[in-house]
Amino acid sequence: MRSQHHMASSSKGRPAGLCATATDLAATQYTVGVYTGRILKGEKPGDIPVEQVTKVQLILNMKTAKALGLTIPLSLLGRADKVIE
Repeated sequence: MRSQHHMASSSKGRPAGLCATATDLAATQYTVGVYTGRILKGEKPGDIPVEQVTKVQLILNMKTAKALGLTIPLSLLGRADKVIE
């Protein structure tokens, strides 16, 4: 299970998207470890319930917002896990 922040890139390879969401990679890796442990202890993979992602990270790109003439509300900025200046 691989998860990364995916944003469109400019021609110079820098993130250019306004915002993105991403899963918490550490939490996903932990869950994979738990599943692996259960399987190695003899549990059948088909008997293990599938879990949905419960934590999603919000990434905001202020350079793109500025280029588009947008003002991001402070309430949204406060909720962002990562802000690209």
